[in-house]
Amino acid sequence: MPQTPTIQTRKIINHFYQALANRELDTLAHLFAEETDWEIAGNEELAPWLGKRTTRGEVTDFFKLLWQSIEPITAQIDHILVEEDFGIATGHFSSRLNRSGKIYASMFSAHFTVKDSQIIRYRLQEDSYGLVEALMLPMPV
Repeated sequence: MPQTPTIQTRKIINHFYQALANRELDTLAHLFAEETDWEIAGNEELAPWLGKRTTRGEVTDFFKLLWQSIEPITAQIDHILVEEDFGIATGHFSSRLNRSGKIYASMFSAHFTVKDSQIIRYRLQEDSYGLVEALMLPMPV
């Protein structure tokens, strides 16, 4: 019996978070379509992992940059809501930023669109102002 779009979308989102928690780069990359619509808004000069991505290769580069730049501390998924091919996950996380040594904590919502068992659209919303503040190095005295 084929899975409904809602069940398939939930399965892909759960697989995404399992692979993210385990830093499984190949698994994460292949959850995304070859051509994708990805955006995480923010200051790309301070945080080069932010911005738009349009290919699986660029998504792979995102995870490499992110993992070089942060040390995860906590992560909590509060809710995953799914309807047909669209899903949204909400939660909060904290990380130590390698550039500044500061802790960055934020709530988040991640928006997914899934087609043919792959993520074709992804949006992450987080506290981008807090990220900039945490990335800023102290002023020399």
